[in-house]
Amino acid sequence: MDPGHFKEGIRLFNRGAFFDAHEVLEEVWRVAPETERKFLQGLIQVAVALHHHSRGNVVGARSLLARASRNLSGYPEEFGGIRLVQLRSSLDHWHSCLTEGRPVPPTPQIEPCVQNPGRPRPERKC
Repeated sequence: MDPGHFKEGIRLFNRGAFFDAHEVLEEVWRVAPETERKFLQGLIQVAVALHHHSRGNVVGARSLLARASRNLSGYPEEFGGIRLVQLRSSLDHWHSCLTEGRPVPPTPQIEPCVQNPGRPRPERKC
């Protein structure tokens, strides 16, 4: 995974530039090892879902959030330097709100993991 492009994609996502985040993360996805492709695909799907929502396409947003959740579910709570457990919880809440016609909560953010300085960093995890 290209760390520079990946971080840029996350930065754009957290700023609410979902279309741009999708474009940058797609570049990372194209050259990623197979073990990271579903993870990146899930993040891209979240970005596209939120872009759809911002343009009033609730059906598209709901569908992509469901697919993103499935793709991200195969990874541990922390992966790729981010806290997936919080992101997945936020996505589930958003999906429920869209399905039930309730107002959506604040836009999900992709939070970095907090490293434990006394422990070695496992490869490709936090």
